[in-house]
Amino acid sequence: MARKVLVVDDDELTLQILKAILDLEEFEVTTASDGDQALRAIEGDDFDVIVLDVMMPGADGYEVCRSVKDDPRTSATPVVLLTARDREDDRQAGKDAGCDAYLTKPFSPLALVETITDLGLGKGKR
Repeated sequence: MARKVLVVDDDELTLQILKAILDLEEFEVTTASDGDQALRAIEGDDFDVIVLDVMMPGADGYEVCRSVKDDPRTSATPVVLLTARDREDDRQAGKDAGCDAYLTKPFSPLALVETITDLGLGKGKR
């Protein structure tokens, strides 16, 4: 069964790059362009991992992460924050929101795949 990932970013090029990377890793990728769209997608589907930008229109990545972690149905879903925000207080805000991993842009595709693998979702895992 395909591993399902939700990728959320307000930059269309970043969404396309992330989708291409994760398609190569045999994920079934759903994309959303803002936090509100992400929340609707999460309500309607079950994902194995969520990759979130932080700075987006509507609900930001921290808000989406908190919503995922506060919902008993989705609380075990790993959330990776992928953002340009790299200050210590940004990282702390990610931890406070409940993220499972925090990566900064520009990012290494290999680091993203390794992070997802470390969360137990590598090829062949479910």
